[in-house]
Amino acid sequence: MPTSPTPLVLVSGSGRSGTSSLAGTLKRLGLHVPQPEVEASETNPRGFYEPQWVIDFHKRHLKELALFNIDSRPAAVDIVARHVETGVPTGELHEWLAGQLALPEHQDAQIVVKDPHAFWFAQVWEVVSAELGADLRWLTALRHPAEVVGSRDIAYLSSQSEELRLTKETSNVAGWVHAALLTEQAGRGSKRSFVRYVDLLADWRAALAPVQQQLELDLDTDLSAPPGEREHHPVDDFIEPSMRKSQLTWDDVRTPDWLREMAEEVWQLLGVLTATPHDPDTLARLDAIHEDYRARYADAVALTFDHTKAESTLAGRQARDAQRATVQQLRRDLERARSAPQPAVGGREAAGILRRAVVRRVRRR
Repeated sequence: MPTSPTPLVLVSGSGRSGTSSLAGTLKRLGLHVPQPEVEASETNPRGFYEPQWVIDFHKRHLKELALFNIDSRPAAVDIVARHVETGVPTGELHEWLAGQLALPEHQDAQIVVKDPHAFWFAQVWEVVSAELGADLRWLTALRHPAEVVGSRDIAYLSSQSEELRLTKETSNVAGWVHAALLTEQAGRGSKRSFVRYVDLLADWRAALAPVQQQLELDLDTDLSAPPGEREHHPVDDFIEPSMRKSQLTWDDVRTPDWLREMAEEVWQLLGVLTATPHDPDTLARLDAIHEDYRARYADAVALTFDHTKAESTLAGRQARDAQRATVQQLRRDLERARSAPQPAVGGREAAGILRRAVVRRVRRR
């Protein structure tokens, strides 16, 4: 284990906010991404820069808890907290991170771990990092919520019905608000920094200069060099304005007025934190908004109680009807198998096997 704390930069927040661009930039500036990484895909052809183990770790536990990446439910926080109390996520992360810190390539290195799911397990990362002598630092990419919703729409909902897309727009805005508030809370008390995605694409050197100072990072280039004295850097070939495919505004998003206004205020407040990451007045206002969000969500759940109950009843009825139809079809197959003429010599055993197989399928229902 290194004698001095290992810088561990955790890039988290709402998906489609530029976290991959941010992590990929830091990798090109000398930070190390634990291997193997998640491979690039059609939704992110330039790469994710996410350690595969970390992604699998977070997704597995969230799936077990039936949670989503930007889950809008306030109750999700308590669900995760109870799961963390079992000690299972902490033990798994401790084993993995201890192994990473022991690797020769991580001695005297600065490590960057990017995962939009990480804020759910902020407590686990804080505890494990402290136990292993890693200096955890939070880095959040900020992107306007209307653009995030549009980007998620383009990436995940292009083939879905208009009705579902309308519903998901409101759900995604609510999820953005919740994820933004939780991510901001996760970094309190630690070194942290915020950077706007649009600023990163416009001038990555200027955008990362305060990040370097706030997170106390050693980068392999002089970010303060005047434009005429800058040497070409690999990041110049990686970051470009065309990466910002979604440039929607609130005029393009259909969501309740109160939710739009809340999301816009959270966006503006987080922008203040790019300059002063622990501004007390901003944090107090974010806390007040968080309380308001929880109250409004509770009201929405109460308002839709009958709808939710009816949908659940109908879904259960449809599942029972489908199961009943399957059983009836299997029974008909069994009757046909029993009444079928005996096959030629040597085939009787095969008919018996068929009948027994059908009986087993019926019994499993």
